[in-house]
Amino acid sequence: MEAGSFAQLLYRYWFYGWLFRDANRGNLLERAAAIRYNRSHSRWLPTYLRRWTVLGVLCYLIGWAIEVHAPGPLMLFFFILFAFTVPVNAVTLAAWIGLKLMPGH
Repeated sequence: MEAGSFAQLLYRYWFYGWLFRDANRGNLLERAAAIRYNRSHSRWLPTYLRRWTVLGVLCYLIGWAIEVHAPGPLMLFFFILFAFTVPVNAVTLAAWIGLKLMPGH
């Protein structure tokens, strides 16, 4: 496996778009192959769900702790990060369920 830069590794740790192929390109056979590939790689989506959920819970708890002890602008930063994790988890869950329930080709 080729070693990437730290930024690339960080991106791949948090975002899963690099795992999947575009199923809207190519002829019918290429699209079917891309769908099969994406379905097989959907097994990694729960891992990303866990990562984002843990990040969201940690951001919420840190924001709450700051709010209780010393409210200020830093508190808002953590609550905004928490709010960002909610739609990421919603999209990831929808993609995972969609790929699992999609009829086979």
